[in-house]
Amino acid sequence: MRTTLKRGLGRGAAPNGNGKAVLPPGASSPMTLYRQPEGSRRSAAGLIARLAMWLGVACLVVATGTAGGAYLYFHESVAAVAATTPAVKKAARQLDVALPGEPAVALVIGYDARKGEGPSGRSDTLMLVRADPQTDSISLLSFPRDLRVEIRCPGLTPYFDKINSAYASCGPQGSLLTVRALTSVQINYLITVNFRGFRQIVDRQGGAWIDVDRRYFNDRGGPTGYATINLRPGYQQLTGRQALDYVRYRHADSDLYRVARQQQFVKAFKSQVQESFGPTSLPKVVNAITNNVEVAQGGGADVDGRTVLSYALFAYGLPRGRVFQTRIEGLEGFADLTTDSENITKAVTTFTHPDVDSSEKATAVALGEKAKTRVPAPRATTITVLNGNGVTGSASTAGYLLGQRSYDVLTPPNGLPANAPTFDYFRTQVYFDPQSRGAREAGQKVANLFASAELKPLPRQISQLANGAMLTVVVGQTFHGSLASAPIDQTPKRERPSVVYGPNAAIDELRERRARVPFPLMVPTVIERSSWTDSTMPARLYWIDPDEKHKAVRLVYRMGSNEYWGVQMTDWDDAPVLADRSLTRRINGRVYDLYYNGPKLHMVVLNTPKADYWVVNTLLDRLSNETMLAIAKGLKPLGSVQRK
Repeated sequence: MRTTLKRGLGRGAAPNGNGKAVLPPGASSPMTLYRQPEGSRRSAAGLIARLAMWLGVACLVVATGTAGGAYLYFHESVAAVAATTPAVKKAARQLDVALPGEPAVALVIGYDARKGEGPSGRSDTLMLVRADPQTDSISLLSFPRDLRVEIRCPGLTPYFDKINSAYASCGPQGSLLTVRALTSVQINYLITVNFRGFRQIVDRQGGAWIDVDRRYFNDRGGPTGYATINLRPGYQQLTGRQALDYVRYRHADSDLYRVARQQQFVKAFKSQVQESFGPTSLPKVVNAITNNVEVAQGGGADVDGRTVLSYALFAYGLPRGRVFQTRIEGLEGFADLTTDSENITKAVTTFTHPDVDSSEKATAVALGEKAKTRVPAPRATTITVLNGNGVTGSASTAGYLLGQRSYDVLTPPNGLPANAPTFDYFRTQVYFDPQSRGAREAGQKVANLFASAELKPLPRQISQLANGAMLTVVVGQTFHGSLASAPIDQTPKRERPSVVYGPNAAIDELRERRARVPFPLMVPTVIERSSWTDSTMPARLYWIDPDEKHKAVRLVYRMGSNEYWGVQMTDWDDAPVLADRSLTRRINGRVYDLYYNGPKLHMVVLNTPKADYWVVNTLLDRLSNETMLAIAKGLKPLGSVQRK
């Protein structure tokens, strides 16, 4: 079959392996505010743009929560975003209940209601967001609005049409049922936001910092034309209208790029949310949210403040590089896109099981390093499985399934039965031997297979049954005879860099601007093989920061018909985007920060005492990791390079 497109506190009682506790919705544990890691200039939190904004508000209230007025104001504001319209309330009945300690998924619908387009308007944005407390990660999965799928509307026979027609025909319930049928993912929350609210939220937050890849211009708008847009390339702060124009742009490209811009906005916007709020701006931002956003949750009850805080602080405490963007691959066409259904399945699997070590593994491959294996391989992990729920065969079933995953399954010593001391275990417990190297990491990997399992050091009463195993699993009542899917290994294969010697592409542009910047300029001496500087706007010199204390130069390279990558040079080392680096490497005496989208290297930043030099991949990350690194390593001071 083909699917076609036609024209940040968080977990309950158990530690999660990083020394922090996370409170899930519905838990009664006290809350503890996450602290940023040392050396991080900004939080590595993240959610979708609209949810991130709301969670940012929650984080601020926690930070300033000593004031009783702020506390009351927060709870009143949470109540104001509860579902109120009949359509959203009706859709809420179809949501699944989020269970404490388990991953939760939200469907975000961004819509634009216009006259003559039906009662619900158009859903220009459909995005799933998954918060996983077991892997300390957030995943995003966007759907192109033209994706031709089976539409599910209450009371109607399923039919095929563009995915955004589900909202136009039968409102948020149609979008919810259609996305769930397409992905088979349980959805716990529904968030709707109109585009007027999008603009207001961005403006009242102070703007959105976005890396614009090229020149965007169209002055012919109107009812029958595309929206007007006028943006120059480079990292910059956009107003609400500019940001909306950018994420909705589709003049000269397809929904592939539109979805990429939406996810880029999400990841970029979250980097600044917490830094930009202040006590005076909070009421304005909250007012914009409460007037334009509705949030519904499974179970029928309104979303309460504790739920909002738990997700906010979970996001606030994420390790760097743990926001994963998932795209549906294999899309064909321009206005009418098609893809095999297996590509949908693969995207959903990647979305629900992110490979959290993908950036480190990809870096090792690109640099020819030996991968650092922190987690023992399954064949090197010994496990003893015990029955802790009293259900006959639970331990043997779990042991068999683990053996199928190549784990070395042991039995208790001296012929003892594979039973825990009691049968009152509700959640499956994964105990690790603290004396065994890599046991904690291996235990976390196994705990993820049991969904709601808890990870703890091996207690004395259980150690007598462990038989010296690295891990001991006590199967609880939450085990129902199956294991979760393992993350897809996204480690890319090593490639030769696709580059040629090409300083002439930019050297004249840089020489023109050399006298007007206070820092040394660098020449990309090697460039992607099929690239040259863009003819529309190959270079731009501008003030990059709000206070006009720092300048920047942006070079724009065009690759093929519609792909653009760039080099950004600036002495502003506190840009919000720089806070979320994945890794840092020293190569040939120079220090590079690496920024990943999953296994794809999206940005490489060369750090020097006087300035930073960013190599930025295309919107779809078309440049290989090896090519990105080769370009970054080829940056040379302007004075040392001669035109040839």
